[in-house]
Amino acid sequence: MKLKYIAGGFLLFLMLSAGCRPGPASLTGRHRKEPAGPKEFALVHVNVISMVPGQEPVPDATVIIKDGKIVSLNGPVPEQAMVIDGRGKWLIPGLIDMHVHIPVDGHFNTNHPTRVAAIFTNTQDIMTPFVANGVTTVFELISKAGHFGQRNEILRGDVIGPRMALAAMINGGDGSGRIASTPSDGRQSVRLAKAEGYEFIKVYSQLDTETFKAIIDEADKQGMKVVGHIPTAFKGKTEEAFAAPFGMVAHADEFVRQTNEFTEAEAKRFAEMAKKSGTWVTPTLTCMVWIARQARSLDDVKSLPGLQYVHPLLQSKWLTANQYNRNKTPERIAYHEKVVDWNMMMVTALKDAGVPVVAGTDAGTSGVIWGYSLHDEIELLVKAGMTPREALASATRLPAAWLGIDSLTGTVEAGKYADLVLLDANPLDDINNTRKISGVFVNGRWLDKSRIEAMLADLSKRNTASKGKWEWSKRGEY
Repeated sequence: MKLKYIAGGFLLFLMLSAGCRPGPASLTGRHRKEPAGPKEFALVHVNVISMVPGQEPVPDATVIIKDGKIVSLNGPVPEQAMVIDGRGKWLIPGLIDMHVHIPVDGHFNTNHPTRVAAIFTNTQDIMTPFVANGVTTVFELISKAGHFGQRNEILRGDVIGPRMALAAMINGGDGSGRIASTPSDGRQSVRLAKAEGYEFIKVYSQLDTETFKAIIDEADKQGMKVVGHIPTAFKGKTEEAFAAPFGMVAHADEFVRQTNEFTEAEAKRFAEMAKKSGTWVTPTLTCMVWIARQARSLDDVKSLPGLQYVHPLLQSKWLTANQYNRNKTPERIAYHEKVVDWNMMMVTALKDAGVPVVAGTDAGTSGVIWGYSLHDEIELLVKAGMTPREALASATRLPAAWLGIDSLTGTVEAGKYADLVLLDANPLDDINNTRKISGVFVNGRWLDKSRIEAMLADLSKRNTASKGKWEWSKRGEY
C-alpha cells in the first residue's frame, strides 16, 4: 500500500495566503495571545434571525452572552455586561464555509530531516479574512498535520479564527498524498486517518470504483462521513457511486464530469440519485464562476477588493502562473461558461428534488478569497433559485447539521456558542445584506466594525510593504 504525505507543488499552492513568512526570524509577536476582553455581553434592541425552522425573526430582542455562549434571548441584562446597541440591526448565526483550503507551513526547495518547512504561516493573518466576513466555522477538505496546530491556536485563544472541521483526503493513481490503489489500501487509509484524529474522509477523482466503495464502507464502520469527488471511473454508471452512504458531493461540477449532456433532464436525473441515497451537495458555484472569469481575462482578479489580504506570493501566482488563463482558447472559454450555467441549473434541480444544499466555496482556488467568497456563494445560490432564507440556511443551520455540531452552533438559541454576525440590514430582504457587517462574535469574542477594519488594514499594509519581495517564478529560492 502506498501512503504518501502531501508535499508537492499542487498543495504548496494551497499553503500560501495572507500569512506566509520567510523563516523563523520573521515570526513576530503577532502570535502573542491578546487579552480576551469582556466575558459577558448584552446585545439589546436587535432583530434576531434565529434560523430555527419555522421561527420568524424576533424584533427588538435582547441577547445575553456569557463565557462564549448564548445564555438567553430576552432575559434580564446583567449589571456587569458590556451593552451593544443593536437598534436597526439584524443578528444571524455565524456563517459556515463547507469547502475551504487553508495554508499551512511548507517548502518549495530541497529539505532534510531537520528542515521540513521553509515557508512559515502566520495563523492570525490566515484567519482574519474569515472572521472579518462573519465566517465562524470552516470545513478544510485537504487536511494536514499543520491544521491541527492551527485549530489548537484558535481553541487556546491565541488566534481569533473560525472553528475547523478536518477531512483527510484519499486518492488513487500515482500522485502524492494518501494513495489507495486497492480496496484493502482504501480501508487501511480510512483506519489510519481515524487514528490520526481526522473526523471526515474526502474521496478524490482518481480512485477506482471498488476502492471508492471500500472507503465509503469502512468510513461508515468507523463513524466517519465521506465528502468529495465522484471518481472518473464511475462515468456511465454514476448510480453505483450513490449505492453506498456517500455523505456529500463536493462540487456541482462533479456531475458535469459524469455526463456529456448539459440538459435539464440530466440535472434532474442526478438530483434524483442524490435524493434517493441521502447525499448532500456543496455546489461551489463561486469557484466555477471564477474559473470562467479567469479563462477570459485576469482583469477581474487584479481588481478584487480582497486581493490585498492575500499574501504577495500567492497574488503573484494568480497573476503570472494562472492555470485557468494559460493557453486559453475561445472553445475553452465557451465550455467554462456553459459549465457555470449548467451548475446553476443543477442547483435548481437539487432544490426541486429536496436534496440538502450547503454553501462551500473552494476558497484558496485562484480568485476565491477566504471569507469574502462565502458571500459570493450565497448570492449565487439565490440567483440559482433559492430564497434568501434558504440560502442563509445553506451557510448556517444545514452545514452545522451535516457536520454533527448543530447542538452547538448554526442557529441563534440559548445554550449555543456565541458565533454570531451583526448586520446593518435585513438579509431576508436582500441576500447581499450579509456583506453589511457591523460586528462579529467569534466564540464569544466581540469584534466591532472598527476592530475588523483595523485588522484588515494592518494585514493589507504588511502585504503591500512586502509585495516586491515575493515572486512566484522565484519560489524555489525561498
